[in-house]
Amino acid sequence: MDTYIDILKSFWQPFSQFWWIILPVAFYFIFEIIWKDFAQNNWLGSLKWTMLEIIPPKDLEKGPKPMESVYQGLCGVLTTFNTFDEWVGGKTTDRFSLELVSLGGEVHFYIRVQKRLYNLVESQIYAQYPGAEVREVEDYMKNFPRVVPNRDWDLWGSDIILSSPDPFPIRTYDKFEEDITGTMIDPMAGFVELFASVPPGQNLLWQMVIFPEPEPWKKKQMSYVQKVAGREKNESGGVLQDLKDIFAHLLSAFLGPVEFPKKAKKEEQPLAFRLTPNETEQLKALEENLSKNTYRVKMRMLNIGLKENFEKTLHTAFFGVLRQFNDLNSNNLKPDNTKTVANFVAVDSRVQTMKRRIYNRYRNRNMDGNKFAFSVTELATVYHLPDMGVMTPALPRVESKKGTPPSNLPIG
Repeated sequence: MDTYIDILKSFWQPFSQFWWIILPVAFYFIFEIIWKDFAQNNWLGSLKWTMLEIIPPKDLEKGPKPMESVYQGLCGVLTTFNTFDEWVGGKTTDRFSLELVSLGGEVHFYIRVQKRLYNLVESQIYAQYPGAEVREVEDYMKNFPRVVPNRDWDLWGSDIILSSPDPFPIRTYDKFEEDITGTMIDPMAGFVELFASVPPGQNLLWQMVIFPEPEPWKKKQMSYVQKVAGREKNESGGVLQDLKDIFAHLLSAFLGPVEFPKKAKKEEQPLAFRLTPNETEQLKALEENLSKNTYRVKMRMLNIGLKENFEKTLHTAFFGVLRQFNDLNSNNLKPDNTKTVANFVAVDSRVQTMKRRIYNRYRNRNMDGNKFAFSVTELATVYHLPDMGVMTPALPRVESKKGTPPSNLPIG
């Protein structure tokens, strides 16, 4: 007991002398996080939002490539704010919520946007998918209770993150090809078929809240690539650092044994000879991925339904389909530690709290929790309109192309 008291005293003595420095610094960082979240939530809550349903055409022969162009166009919302707008007004770059939803087996593609950006999204979709239909609909989350779980409803949910650092790409659509015919396998096929198999009374929801990243982010990641390539720069710490190094080695130079100069090492081999084939491919993928526009992504999924006959295996099937994007030599998508399970102490109450937290975050389309970066190619891989090979009747499609009347019709 005396030992613990002595340890506490050893901590208390410096704290009692310097509390006027320690506490303000600690409170500043806490206040910074709380205030920025508060300001941003107020600003986002003041905006007017709408939900758009994207209905793909019946005879769509295009793959994910056109959706990549859509995301390129949406990067135009990227805006920089001054310090006052960012910290006092809470303003941030405009964000979008991409959602693939199964409501009792009916599959829908939704994009939640600000009302003022409706025309931007609509024009980008029609430019790449002329036969598609974009229509404004009511938010489907209004059909669910405000608080879940409750007496009648239950859920299982999880955030989704990357297993490796952001620059490493997942398996993208250009690698989804048959070896013999060269035909591309649509990555959305597995998801649409799974979502179409959801039984009545159950729902499977997949959400990606995104906003484009500014250019400075890419510069930081390129320094990471230089490190992987073995070309990391040794930056000098200035005159003070040089003096520190001199005095640090001065004593050892006088007291240590006499050292004779060693022969200079041979010049290192070129990078191409030092890297393994896997490392070469990995470095190529890194640089190619960072050459494209990038989005910050918050990804999550919910399996929600009536407690009676609640389907507990849907999330297992979902993560099974998600594995198709895994590249063991690069990056993988995996569930975060926010998944709604708990062990040991107060299991039931902790699980209930986690379920309600992730449900509210999904409902509000916020970006709380761990986020990651996706290039437009990665984003187009995981969220695009499926081609005509996905023939499930649970996915509504536009039956015929819409056209404008001839300009030379007589006016009577």
